[in-house]
Amino acid sequence: MLPKKTPVPEAPFVPKKGKTPMLVRGMKDILPVDWPWWNLVFDKVISVAREFGFERIETPVVEENAMFVRSVGKDSDIVEKEMFAFTDRGGDAVALRPEGTAGVVRAYLEHGMMAMPQPIKLFYISPMFRYDRPQSGRYRQFWQFGFEILGDGHPVVDAEVIAIGATIYQELGIPVRVQVNSVGDAASRTAYLKVLLEYFKPRRTRLCEECKKRLIKNPMRILDCKEPDCQLLAQDAPPFLDHLSEPAKEHFVKVLEHLDDMDVPYDLNPRIVRGLDYYTHTAFEYTVADDIGVEKQQSALGGGGRYDGLVELFGGRPTPAIGFAGGIERTIMQLKARGIQPPAPLRPDVFIAQLGDAARKKSIKLFRELRSLGIRAAATFSKTSIKAQLESANRLRAPFTLILGQKELVDGTILIRDMESGIQEVVDFGKAVGEVKKRVQKTNGEKQLVNGDVVADIQE
Repeated sequence: MLPKKTPVPEAPFVPKKGKTPMLVRGMKDILPVDWPWWNLVFDKVISVAREFGFERIETPVVEENAMFVRSVGKDSDIVEKEMFAFTDRGGDAVALRPEGTAGVVRAYLEHGMMAMPQPIKLFYISPMFRYDRPQSGRYRQFWQFGFEILGDGHPVVDAEVIAIGATIYQELGIPVRVQVNSVGDAASRTAYLKVLLEYFKPRRTRLCEECKKRLIKNPMRILDCKEPDCQLLAQDAPPFLDHLSEPAKEHFVKVLEHLDDMDVPYDLNPRIVRGLDYYTHTAFEYTVADDIGVEKQQSALGGGGRYDGLVELFGGRPTPAIGFAGGIERTIMQLKARGIQPPAPLRPDVFIAQLGDAARKKSIKLFRELRSLGIRAAATFSKTSIKAQLESANRLRAPFTLILGQKELVDGTILIRDMESGIQEVVDFGKAVGEVKKRVQKTNGEKQLVNGDVVADIQE
C-alpha cells in the first residue's frame, strides 16, 4: 500500500512591490468623513426599531447557496446573474448573502424561535452582495436595514411594517409614498399567470430578450422589467388586483384600511410584484415623493412584502411572515441632496495638555479618572508642544483645557484654561477633578437655545 502523499501547502501570495492595491470594481470604502451620515441612518433605524419592539439579529455573510436558490427562486435575476456563489475549500457550495430575509428565516427555524411567543420581531443593519452592474447608489457590496415579523398573518401587521419604513424615512426628512399591490395567494397567482400569458404571448416580439425567457419561466417578472418597451407593455397588462381570490382580496382591502388609519400615504400600483419568488399577498415599495436633486431611477429607496410560504419551504410549519429592506446608500444620497446634515459630533468636556514624561504619566492617570466619572476627556499624549496641544483642543471645541507642565508638577498644581476667554487659573492638583466637574456641570446647565426655544436648564 502506497503511503499517503502529504499535501503541498500553497505558496503565500506576495504582492508585487511598488504596486498600490486598488478597490475591486463595484466596491466602496466608507471613510471617516462619511460616517456621520451612516450613523445618522443607523441611529434612526435603531431608535424606530426599539419604539416598535424589534430585536436586532445579524446572520452570517456566507450561507449555503441552495438556501438562496430555494427562497429567491432559481429563475430570478439574483440567482441567475447577480449572486456571488462559489465552492469553498471543503467542497461546499456557498454564497455571499444577496438579501437578508432568507438568513433570518433560517435562523428562526434553526434556533427554535417557532416555539417562542409569536410574533417574532427582528431587524438588521447589514451588508449584502450582488454581482450587479455598478451605478450611482448601487454597489456590489451594499448595505440594507431590514425589518421582519414572523408568526402573525393579520392584515394590520402588513400595515404596521409598511408604516415602520415610512416613519424612518419621514423622520430622516425624506418624504415618501408607498407603492402597494397584492400578488395574492397561490390560487390567485395560478389564475393570474394564465391571464398574463394570454396577454404577452401575442406581443412576444416586442419584449426584450430577457423577458422572452421570463415569459416561459415566470411571466410576472416581465411586470418588473426596466426596459422601456417592456414597461410600456406592462402598463396595459391586466392588473393583478382584478384576479385576486376572495380571501386575498379581503386581506388586501383590510391592509389598505389600516394604512388609512395610520395616515401612511400610498398609491395602488399594479406593477409592484417584487423580484423574489417568496412574496405572497402584500407587496410594496418606498419611493421618493418629490424630485429633489436625485435621478428618477434612484427614487426607489426600498421595499418588501409578505412571504407566508417561506418558513414552510425551509422545512417549518406554515408560518405567516412579512418584512422589508431599505437601501442605506440611496437613503444617504437623498439626505445629501436635500441638504440634511448629520448632527455635529459631541465635543469633549475638557482637554488635557502636558509637557514632559513625568507630566504625561500623571496626565494619563487623570485622563482615566475623569472618563471613569463620565466626563468626556480628550488628549493627544504623543505631542510634546503645548501650542500643538492647544490647537487640538480648539479643533475639538473643548471649553476647558487642563495644562500640566514642569512647574505645576513641582508645585502640585494644574492650570485650568478657559478656551473661549483665554483666562487661566491655578488650582491644587488634588482638587482638579472636583473643579472640572463643577465647571462641566455649569456649562451643561446653561440655557441652550434651539430654534429660539429653551431645551435644557440643568441646575447645579
